[in-house]
Amino acid sequence: MKKRISALLPLSLVGGLAHAAPVLEEVVVTAQLREQSLQDVPVSVSAIGGEKMMEAGLAKIEDLQAYVPNFTMSESGIGTDIYIRGIGSGENQGFEQSVGMYVDGIYFGRAQLARAPFLDLSRVEVLRGPQNILLGKNSIAGAINIKTADPTEDFEGNVQVTYEPDQNERIVDLVVSGPISDRWSYRFAARKRELDGFMENLVLDRDEAQRDEETFRLKLGWDVSDNVTAMFKVEAGSFDVVGRNSEIITNYASNEDVFLFKDRTYGEIMDRTVFPDLGGLGGLAGLLPAPILNLLQLQPNGSLVNIDSDEGVLNNKADRKRHSNGDFSYNDTYNFTANLDWYRDDHQFTSITGIMGYEYDEDCDCDFTGAPLFQVEFQEEYKQFSQEFRWISPAGETFEFIGGAYFQYSELDFFDSLYLPSDIIPQLVNAADLLEGGDRGDLDPLAGATGFELLGVGDAGNALRGIRTPRYFSSESSIASTFLQTTWNMAETFRMTLGGRLTWENKEASRNLNFALDDGTIQPIGEVDTAAAVSFAAERHDLKGEREELQFAPSINFQWDATDELMAYFTASKGFKSGGFDARSNSSPSADPTPTNPNAVGPNPQVLIGSFEFEEEEALSYELGFKSTLLDGAAELNVALFRTEFDNLQVSVFDGTLGFNVGNAASAISQGIELDGRMALTENLMLAGGLAFLDFEFQDHKFGTCVQDQKPDNPNGINCDYSGKTNQYVADYSGNLLLSYERPLWDFLMFRANVDAIFTDEYHPSPNMDNRIKQEAYITYNGRLAISSIEGDWELALLGKNLSDELIVVYGVDAPTAKTITGATTHHGLINNPRTFALQASYRW
Repeated sequence: MKKRISALLPLSLVGGLAHAAPVLEEVVVTAQLREQSLQDVPVSVSAIGGEKMMEAGLAKIEDLQAYVPNFTMSESGIGTDIYIRGIGSGENQGFEQSVGMYVDGIYFGRAQLARAPFLDLSRVEVLRGPQNILLGKNSIAGAINIKTADPTEDFEGNVQVTYEPDQNERIVDLVVSGPISDRWSYRFAARKRELDGFMENLVLDRDEAQRDEETFRLKLGWDVSDNVTAMFKVEAGSFDVVGRNSEIITNYASNEDVFLFKDRTYGEIMDRTVFPDLGGLGGLAGLLPAPILNLLQLQPNGSLVNIDSDEGVLNNKADRKRHSNGDFSYNDTYNFTANLDWYRDDHQFTSITGIMGYEYDEDCDCDFTGAPLFQVEFQEEYKQFSQEFRWISPAGETFEFIGGAYFQYSELDFFDSLYLPSDIIPQLVNAADLLEGGDRGDLDPLAGATGFELLGVGDAGNALRGIRTPRYFSSESSIASTFLQTTWNMAETFRMTLGGRLTWENKEASRNLNFALDDGTIQPIGEVDTAAAVSFAAERHDLKGEREELQFAPSINFQWDATDELMAYFTASKGFKSGGFDARSNSSPSADPTPTNPNAVGPNPQVLIGSFEFEEEEALSYELGFKSTLLDGAAELNVALFRTEFDNLQVSVFDGTLGFNVGNAASAISQGIELDGRMALTENLMLAGGLAFLDFEFQDHKFGTCVQDQKPDNPNGINCDYSGKTNQYVADYSGNLLLSYERPLWDFLMFRANVDAIFTDEYHPSPNMDNRIKQEAYITYNGRLAISSIEGDWELALLGKNLSDELIVVYGVDAPTAKTITGATTHHGLINNPRTFALQASYRW
């Protein structure tokens, strides 16, 4: 019974129940590289057991956020966002994550790896706050420490099948483990998951996002001698996704929204309505004479000829219905880990060698509408080698220490390119160029042209026909670091811990962007440069850079056992996240103008300033915590108060069209309080919960992304001041409440039931904090009912998720080019799963 209860709920929230009395079972974690009771670890930690994740259908890191307050993970438009306490890395392939992920001691710093499915885990620990000493690299906001299950001494196995009918989700998990000989053991695990998705694509008449996942892992344990053990792991997997859970969620264009343009026929300034949707040009047809309509290829009702879009393009509210021409993401991953432990006089010497990598191909319908405006293709390949050596002293001595050295080398190659599958964007740009008096292109009259093209007006879009924007980014990184953490047990009830990590890192990177045709031919400099600069904020560039850093991250901790049931701690630490190079800015950081069309009769109308290199990020953090055991072991309550001051915070700023410019915000503060607790109400009933209050404020950030229709208040005429504002994914409060019940039925069956309530205050799912798509507060419920044999060798269960059927915008942002090309104020968002029920059957031997 104790074993089963501990698997049903998060370990940091609930443990097992003893048969004779409601006493909590001890939870053991390795947050500080030693096996310790959770109540003895001076860190704000949430831990979830592997069985809980399998039984509750937690398939990947994104699913953990329901059970870990102040932790958010969401797939975004072209990346993955992982945030703890309001801090994370934005959308840019040049970023490593502020929340470090570690799997069996190997650093997984790339955001794409957070999308990979779970497989046969022992536990997952989420550590909040800077973890720069023991876990190391870049973990300035926190860390996710994942431990896979090890081989067993006895032969055992299990198979679990899950079926959810609404989305046609099918999951099969298989684990076989046992001895090979007296010194060798093995564990083989495999997972196959298929899913049709819940989002209805109105254009392609199919459900999305469709997932096809396969993961295989083999672990071999070797008792080399009485003092030496080794563990080898080989894993390979793929997760392919067709479509995505995104849709257009707003469209504020209306007849009341107007802007001014100059009609060169009459030489006067006129008002005109903006385009009411991405499928047409609205009131334009009623304002312009027939010859101009013919020139722009408009119908009398204002819509474009041959727009080739479905009626679903007019659906612009969050309702789990999207209009898209199709997108996909095909991912392959691999990793190898070799762990060697040597024990001598109670000292442990460890070597961890890791080889890992991944590659993916993606195609994104990045206008997020059913009109075939533009697509973006992505390709990325990453390779990493790491080696760590550790020396862990015996526990219980006056002085204890953990020290070591770490080395890592990595290579990243990233490619992306925009392409236009139809003539709609060129026609829209022609219309905008006409209305803006030629500001979309160069004034270069075309031979034989008629109408406004004789003035060099209304032809800019012609230069964009068949355009591609191939961009290549590559980066190499070499890291060497050494660390030491020493604990002085000054008295039986008081101890002080000092730690530090010294890190050297060298990075080299290059980024090249050009304009090409469908066949790959590079286009000559001309009006395409000006049209792309104004419409896509893009310019040709070829950049290279190298940077070298030396960082020292210190930490001091005091821990006091006030009583046998109460431990208090205080930690002050300084952490760093290394600088690097921007992979996704569409222009260079120089103020040089866009290349000039040799035939132009006037100067270019716009100068673009992008980004390339960004500086290291620094955090100074304080945490005061209490961990208590109450009611003679029947309850626990843990509290952590924290404050983190960030300098040179790395931010990725959407340029309003298609690119992201990385810079360093001057400063920000994240502070709050976190509580978690668990209580055995009876021998059969367990109550647990977590609650977090969070306050985040940019102290000085003058280069934020303006929301659509907002006038820039930065002197550069592009950005808006975020000073005094909060951040994306910050809710004033969030938490969960969990109730679990278990009792025997007769002498051969066991009944189990649990319900989880997950709640949050309102928050901004968008990086520019646009109030028009602010997510309101909500409560969702998950539940599980199960019948099993009393021995636990078989089980049948019914799972329910999002039982209140809440529709939640987990990520939102401006629809790319909606404002810059069509004038529409439009957003797209990623939407959560609806209510689902699944059947689950498992058998153990």
